[in-house]
Amino acid sequence: MKIAVLKERAAGEMRVAATPETVKKFIALGNEFSVEKGAGLAASIPDEAYEEAGASVGTAAATIKGADIVLGVQAPEVAKLKGANAGAWVAALFDPFQNGDVIEAYAKAGFEALSMEFMPRITRAQSMDVLSSQSNLAGYKAVLAAADTYGRAFPMMMTAAGTVQAARCFIMGVGVAGLQAIATARRLGAQVSATDVRSATKEQIESLGAKAIFVTEVEGIEGEGSGGYATEMSDEYKAAQAKLVSEHIAKQDIVITTALIPGRAAPVLITDEQIASMKPGSVIYDLAVAQGGNVEGSKPDEIVEKHGVKIIGYANTPAHLAADASALFARNHYNFLSAFWDAEAGKPELDEEIGDAIRLTKGGEVVNERLKG
Repeated sequence: MKIAVLKERAAGEMRVAATPETVKKFIALGNEFSVEKGAGLAASIPDEAYEEAGASVGTAAATIKGADIVLGVQAPEVAKLKGANAGAWVAALFDPFQNGDVIEAYAKAGFEALSMEFMPRITRAQSMDVLSSQSNLAGYKAVLAAADTYGRAFPMMMTAAGTVQAARCFIMGVGVAGLQAIATARRLGAQVSATDVRSATKEQIESLGAKAIFVTEVEGIEGEGSGGYATEMSDEYKAAQAKLVSEHIAKQDIVITTALIPGRAAPVLITDEQIASMKPGSVIYDLAVAQGGNVEGSKPDEIVEKHGVKIIGYANTPAHLAADASALFARNHYNFLSAFWDAEAGKPELDEEIGDAIRLTKGGEVVNERLKG
């Protein structure tokens, strides 16, 4: 089979879907591998490294010609796939709930779209989960970016000239990104607290040495929501949480928000009134800014200052750590396809549990149940 990787063309996307490491592994399975010239440059991977790994490097047209599988970070436009074999697989991020027209175009063109963000959060798929691998880096980068913007030190410093107090850092949403944000802020010496609507995360917060801030008078979610994400909460819980957050946030120097609900706009966690209660010079990093934002008034790739508080957020945070993000994304791709590789057939054969979960289109139709109705 021929596997192809095109250069990413989405604005601000610096990652690449394969590395020399994964190219070698795919070739070892008996495949031909082709990479578009310059595809890895933004992730610090020169064309020569791909060639040394055994890939052919050339134009987009030469790369895609005769491809059976196309690997991407962001799903390429259908027009860029002209020349790929009929029924070719395209494994990438599709943002399916927001890009219905793209999914329809893939179906009409006869490609099999495999949405990597729909990878089920089950034990055997952990090594294939791109959202987790990328969110982990996003949580880390969010704290570093906030620390860089914050005009004071993070750790307590005792000097002959006096004591510098440790920064207070509040993490809202304790998924993969939130847990890494807690760990990173702790390593930098901040006093860290965190909250989540899922009661089960309290133990995780405390295990990392942070203070758990939870609504106690109204029940939250005892365990995980669908796919490991939080779900929509009752109005009573939202009101209780808003009151608790308002009281806590006024004392914070740094706030990192990470809350997302699949298929919906990001929930607003911090209002303009709450921002106004914070100390001048405080910083908020909105990791959900590309999905509408957890913070009222946040804007992708801009630093917005309101009431003396700086609100920041990259539309694509993992891309700001392109080399590591690409390495993990590429391994997710390899772990996914190699797990289903049929050596006798010389190609992967997906099972129902994972195949049906991530397959968006097949045979000219949109087939994923989550996109129907």
